[in-house]
Amino acid sequence: MKILVGVKRVVDYAVKIRVKPDRSGVVTEGVQHSMNPFDEIALEEAVKLKEKKLATEVVAFSLGGPKSQEVLRTALAKGADKAIHVQVSDEEASKLESFHVAKTLKKIVESEKFDAVFLGKQAIDDDSSQTAPILAGLLDWPQALYASKVEEGGDGHMKVTREIDGGLDTIKVKIPFVLSADLRLNEPRYATLPNIMKAKKKPLKAIPIKDLGVDIKPQTETIEVTEPPVRQAGGFVEDVAALVAKLKEKGFVKA
Repeated sequence: MKILVGVKRVVDYAVKIRVKPDRSGVVTEGVQHSMNPFDEIALEEAVKLKEKKLATEVVAFSLGGPKSQEVLRTALAKGADKAIHVQVSDEEASKLESFHVAKTLKKIVESEKFDAVFLGKQAIDDDSSQTAPILAGLLDWPQALYASKVEEGGDGHMKVTREIDGGLDTIKVKIPFVLSADLRLNEPRYATLPNIMKAKKKPLKAIPIKDLGVDIKPQTETIEVTEPPVRQAGGFVEDVAALVAKLKEKGFVKA
């Protein structure tokens, strides 16, 4: 099984997001970036399947500006065999949508003949959770979303478990398929120094977006970006009677 893993360069999860003064977006210049955490989980699962001899090759993919190669090198250091960077300008990258990424992935899957695509369930910058299901629809492949466990299903299938409100839901999907990784699927490994050095010699193929013939014209327009309202501080009361009196005072409870 040949697995393609999507990895996205996003503002690091530990960074406090700041809105631009003109409210056109968030500040990204001079801000620490890293691989999307859910994509790290997807990559780790693909590498584990290769270690178990259930996968033959793991290829990392990223659609983005020049600095996207940083996360691809990280993916190579974490166990990916090859990397594919579909190049766009930084300005174009800031306007990419899930549909654009899914269409680009479809082109790569068809040209490179992959058997599975692993993605994070969502990116922490736009939180859309749409790339995986859109890609499955474009490819007409089965989808296993929000995976918390992945096992061999036998007879050309994989068994995937996901967490739902009522407990666990387990399905069998026929290969080829699209998977999105949830938080508890695994704990990603750290890239060791020897593997970081080895990653520099692994192949990284760069493809301009125009060579794939994918239209990345925005379908949506951002009118304004604002910070969420500041929550008011809570208060303490001595007993239930005081709580009821306070609620009456504020008009939440009628006498």
